[in-house]
Amino acid sequence: MTRSYTLIAPAKINLYLGIVGSRADGFHELVMVLQSIGLADTVTVQEIRGQEIQITCDQPDVPVDETNLAWKAADLMRRNFPEAAAKHGGVAIAIQKRIPMGAGLAGGSADCAAVLVGIDLLWNLGLTQSELQDLASMLGSDIPFCVSGGTAIATGRGEVLDPLPDLGNIYVVLAKYRDLPVSTPWAYKTFRANFGHTYPESPEALDGRKRAMQSGEMMQAIAHKDGKAIGRLLYNDLEKVVLPEYPQVQALRDRFAEIGCLGTMMSGSGSTVFALAESEAAAETICSKMRSAVPDEELELWVTQFNQSGVRLAAT
Repeated sequence: MTRSYTLIAPAKINLYLGIVGSRADGFHELVMVLQSIGLADTVTVQEIRGQEIQITCDQPDVPVDETNLAWKAADLMRRNFPEAAAKHGGVAIAIQKRIPMGAGLAGGSADCAAVLVGIDLLWNLGLTQSELQDLASMLGSDIPFCVSGGTAIATGRGEVLDPLPDLGNIYVVLAKYRDLPVSTPWAYKTFRANFGHTYPESPEALDGRKRAMQSGEMMQAIAHKDGKAIGRLLYNDLEKVVLPEYPQVQALRDRFAEIGCLGTMMSGSGSTVFALAESEAAAETICSKMRSAVPDEELELWVTQFNQSGVRLAAT
């Protein structure tokens, strides 16, 4: 009988996304506060005969070839641990999508992280979380966070993580138009084109700006687990370029603010907009009011909450 593991792969939102400036490697230097949420994909990894990597997904829009980050994760493990790959054979990956695509919620990154964790278990590699995160950083900036999850401050290009206090039961309402993705590379490229002239020119100035962001008011609000202050201090530099280009995203943000919530913001590069609430009842009320205010069948809404773990085994 072939062995398999089923894992839960949570989405993430950004509570803070500050673009500090340019890095020597061409990426942006970032300061972000990342938060796992309850909305999650389910990923099953299973041993199969041969050496093939197979992917299936219940969402027809998701690629099931080598362009999928989950495939790249399996291939990375195969290349880094050839003896284990030869012993255990190929891998079948089955993805149940619940996290929307092109949404700024790290759905692809979460699935990728789940494959790394799943193959570690499947092949009895015994890797530590930091070793898994080192592998994850080779595949994408969000993926190391998706391995560990919870609440964290992310610096560098997003791969340098420091855990922050557990923020407890803050609830989240997510809103996204079904066929409205936003390209992350486009968002960062456009930000550089529009605001690159404001970037610090010296490494010292870059470091100074980064330290100022890291020690700002949001960090104080998180330290005190102050949900109202966190909501008030939500910040995302990418809104400066995405909202003017995507008026539907701006309209969702405006509508959440009118309805009333602890705070509202676009997550990552969009196109998801989220609102924070202090209780499940308050979140359900916000969701209901949003559904009435925007009676568009293309608008998808979810109620979820802050989640204190990254990839984890599904309950059996």
